[in-house]
Amino acid sequence: MRYFIHLSYNGANYHGWQIQPNASSIQQTMENALGLLLHQEINIVGCGRTDTGVHASSFYAHFETDNVFSSEQLKNLVFKLNSFLPNDIQIFSIFPVSDDLHARFSATSRTYKYFLTVDKKPFKNDFIHRIFYYPDLDMMNAACEILKTYEDFTSFSKLHTQTATNNCEILHAEWKWEDDFVGKQLVFTITANRFLRNMVRSITGTILDVGRGKLSLEGFKEVIESKNRCNAGTSLPAKALFLTHIEYPFDDDVLSKEIE
Repeated sequence: MRYFIHLSYNGANYHGWQIQPNASSIQQTMENALGLLLHQEINIVGCGRTDTGVHASSFYAHFETDNVFSSEQLKNLVFKLNSFLPNDIQIFSIFPVSDDLHARFSATSRTYKYFLTVDKKPFKNDFIHRIFYYPDLDMMNAACEILKTYEDFTSFSKLHTQTATNNCEILHAEWKWEDDFVGKQLVFTITANRFLRNMVRSITGTILDVGRGKLSLEGFKEVIESKNRCNAGTSLPAKALFLTHIEYPFDDDVLSKEIE
C-alpha cells in the first residue's frame, strides 16, 4: 500500500529535506519516527528537495508498507507521529493513494513564497528578510513577465548540480505588498513545474536589483540569456523562503480520504 503524508516544517534546524551524511534532515527525522512506530524500515519520498534552512508550510511525501490502515488507524498514526516528532515538524494527514501516484514525479507544479520587510519586525525576524529601501514593484513585476518567457534558468542555479536539465516552466510570478499581524510585508510568489537548487532565492535577489534600479529590464534579460550564475544577483537568505503549495492531479476520491 502507498500512503501520502501531508506535512509542514520549519527548516531552520535542518540541512534541507533530503538525507545527507553527518547532517540532520527532515527526511531522516521522518523515516526514523515512522519506522519506530510501524516497527519496520520505512523509505519516504518527498515532493521536492528544499535547501538548508528553507521552510515548507505545505509538503507532501509518500511511503509504502504492507500494512493496510483504516481511517481511524491513520488518524491515530498521525497523532502518534506528531507526538514523536520534534515541534518543528507537523503532520496534517496520512491517506492512501494509488500505486502510480508519486509524491515527486506526479506533482504538476510547486509554489514558493519569499517574505521581505522594510520595517523592523521583532516577532518575525526568523522568517522574514529585511531590506533598507522601497523597491519599484512595477519594474519587478515587469521582470516577472520577462521571466515567464524563458525556460533555461542556468543563471539562477547552484553550480555543479547533477540535474539532467536546467529547463523549467514558470507558470506564475508576482510581487505584492500584503498585510500581516504587525504591518505590511513584501511577498514574492513564484510557481513552476520544477525548480533548480537555489533558484528561487537567486531569482528573488536579481529581481530586487531591478526594483532598486541597479539592473535594467534589458539587463535582466541578458542575465538569463548568459546562462552564467556569476551574472545574477545575490542569493537571499533561506530563512524567508517557504514552499507553500504542491499541485497534484488528485481526484475527489483522493481528496476525500485526506479530509477524513
